[in-house]
Amino acid sequence: MPTSHGEKCCTRYKLKKTVRERGISPVSKAIQEFEEGQMVHIDIDPSVQKGMPNPRFQGRTGKIVGQRGRAYLLHIRDGNATKELISLPQHLKPQKY
Repeated sequence: MPTSHGEKCCTRYKLKKTVRERGISPVSKAIQEFEEGQMVHIDIDPSVQKGMPNPRFQGRTGKIVGQRGRAYLLHIRDGNATKELISLPQHLKPQKY
């Protein structure tokens, strides 16, 4: 069988919930709102496949620069490059100061 190189490849442990977290995520995570310029952490929720950023950005911090429908547009530093990500609010957590 050929090896799969899909979006969720190599994420067996990265996109796994603990026993007590299993199931659908709460609605409060889906309706949270962010403002432009706000810093957020990317915390991927594996129970929501739509609007999921690439798993290599799990744990990164970015700045919100815009909105596309319900999703947010983020700028993330990756080495010397600045990358744009589109992510639903279920996969974002506000940064605490």
